[in-house]
Amino acid sequence: MQPGKIWVVDDDSAIRWVLERALSSAGYACVCFDSAENALAALNSGQPDVLISDIRMPGMDGLSLLAAVKQHNPLLPVIIMTAHSDLDAAVNAYQQGAFDYLPKPFDID
Repeated sequence: MQPGKIWVVDDDSAIRWVLERALSSAGYACVCFDSAENALAALNSGQPDVLISDIRMPGMDGLSLLAAVKQHNPLLPVIIMTAHSDLDAAVNAYQQGAFDYLPKPFDID
């Protein structure tokens, strides 16, 4: 059986590194992107089983990425990462079709 493919989108290299290590050690195939634009471009040649994206990034933010992904594939689960103080944005993400949200900081255990 092929491992699930998870894409992580975050402009913070430390977050990408931690999530890639945790997801890979759990048996998932993980691909990381440093911007929403790069992840969106990659959707033209492939697709993950799940996409995890930060909500606040320079350029295209996570909510704009969510909207574009939902246009491309409405069934793709998108998990939005957000800071604890950004719960209004998490609610907005749910309303726009996010599968779930992951509050930062988080414990990977």
